[in-house]
Amino acid sequence: MDTTIIDFLRLVLLSMVPFVLAGQGTMLGGRTGVFNVAQEGMMLVGASVGFLVSFYSGSIFLGVIVAMLSGALFGLALAYFTTSLKMNQFVIGLALFFIGLGVSTLLPKLILGITLTPPLIPTLKSIPIPLLSQIPFIGPILFKQNILVYVSILVSIGLWYFLFRTQKGLELRSVGEYPMTADSLGINTTKMRYWSTIIGGMLIGLAGAYLPMVYAGTFTEGMTMGRGWLAIALTFFGGWSPLPILYGSLFFSAIEVLAFRVQVIGSFLPYQILQMFPYVATILVMILTFKRARVPGFLGNNYDREKRSL
Repeated sequence: MDTTIIDFLRLVLLSMVPFVLAGQGTMLGGRTGVFNVAQEGMMLVGASVGFLVSFYSGSIFLGVIVAMLSGALFGLALAYFTTSLKMNQFVIGLALFFIGLGVSTLLPKLILGITLTPPLIPTLKSIPIPLLSQIPFIGPILFKQNILVYVSILVSIGLWYFLFRTQKGLELRSVGEYPMTADSLGINTTKMRYWSTIIGGMLIGLAGAYLPMVYAGTFTEGMTMGRGWLAIALTFFGGWSPLPILYGSLFFSAIEVLAFRVQVIGSFLPYQILQMFPYVATILVMILTFKRARVPGFLGNNYDREKRSL
């Protein structure tokens, strides 16, 4: 029984990483008022280019870097069109989503061609932490994971400290709440929105790269399976705050792993019904928590300093 529970909880932590990274990336841009809805497309591009670079270079590390750069490029585009050109954030986000969807489908076909057997890359291995991994029960769950599990947790803690314990974090949050006031105090709102969106895009690209590098060892079309859209719900669930987003990722991941486990051991329900579980749970959670969610006051709006009122 203990072994079953340990295996389940290890899988929950293993599966939470795409949710955490995509959620934190969404939250970071949102904290300056930029509402990103292109996560699904950005994750697919990160997955495809990360896989292709890893396959041809033989280096997973290089694949991770290129995947993050692809996310940064999408974040830069989102920041430029919404912050500099003042275009509608939702429309631009959807356009970037479709671009990402198309690019992620086209690139593997152009580079690899049509193959009967998909090429594979080595997946990330677990890195046990000395001594800590030997702790009964907790050790195998927390301290025998791959490096990106540790990175996602550290990123969440680091973002919480930055946002709520540093002067720069306070300035960043003020841009997403009261940009006119922040601007009057000498805070460069444009720079803040650009950097938060670009770095958020890097995290989203990394979330996509995680899928072929840990789950499958290859890239398949649509392999994100809606995780990018769930990341948006996750940020609302977590109140646009890093640590609650981390906790919420564990919940979303647990639902996903549970549905997979039930499907594997057999169920009288069709597997399509089981695949709906994470999304049904998301809707139920959002119904219960949406009204209490603390949303940045200027989320989804473009700031124009030439206007006298917002």
